[in-house]
Amino acid sequence: MREKEVRNILVIGDLHEPFCLEGYLEWCLEQYEIFNCNQVIFIGDILDNHAFSYHEPDPDGMSAGFELEKSIQNVSKWYRTFEYADICIGNHDRLAARKSFSGGIPKAWIKSYNEVLGTPNWNWVESVVYDNVLYEHGEGGQAQTKAKNNLMSSVCGHTHTEAYCKWFVGKRYRIFGMQTGCGVDASTYAAAYAKNFKKQAIGCSVVLNNGTLPINLLMPL
Repeated sequence: MREKEVRNILVIGDLHEPFCLEGYLEWCLEQYEIFNCNQVIFIGDILDNHAFSYHEPDPDGMSAGFELEKSIQNVSKWYRTFEYADICIGNHDRLAARKSFSGGIPKAWIKSYNEVLGTPNWNWVESVVYDNVLYEHGEGGQAQTKAKNNLMSSVCGHTHTEAYCKWFVGKRYRIFGMQTGCGVDASTYAAAYAKNFKKQAIGCSVVLNNGTLPINLLMPL
């Protein structure tokens, strides 16, 4: 890992594996190098879990077992690239736990994310704070809402069609809300629900200089 005299964080958007856009990993790694990052946060929804969503899954799609197998293969590439990272747990990541809860299965029967995906050095969290900046997936409100409600700088994902950085300045504070783009391949059947929405905002973000310089980045397509 790089020296952390100055913390420079790469924030990677929603992946929804195995439905991540080809080339997104390589582009994120390029931004990591360009901005001299020394820390990584995945903003949530590493997995899609389309096959057992609470919404109706595509009957012509992959089975739950095969989708998980493909997800593990793809996640292993991310893990080899970014072995140490914080992972903000997203609503799609929680689907397996929610299904087990609905089925009355005790927690003792359920494996951890790291056990299932083979990612022992990833730190799965609901939210995390570095340099007075809050990082969380973003359910229940976008980054600008979180920033204003908590009066602290906030970085979120979850909303695939939004990517922005907005500052809020008061008499005694100066904070930002940054909505990070995603890495979802909009052409896949798992994203068919959004075919009439705006385009996906494919991108990532960085928070540089110990939380003082947020930059939103969109991937050239």
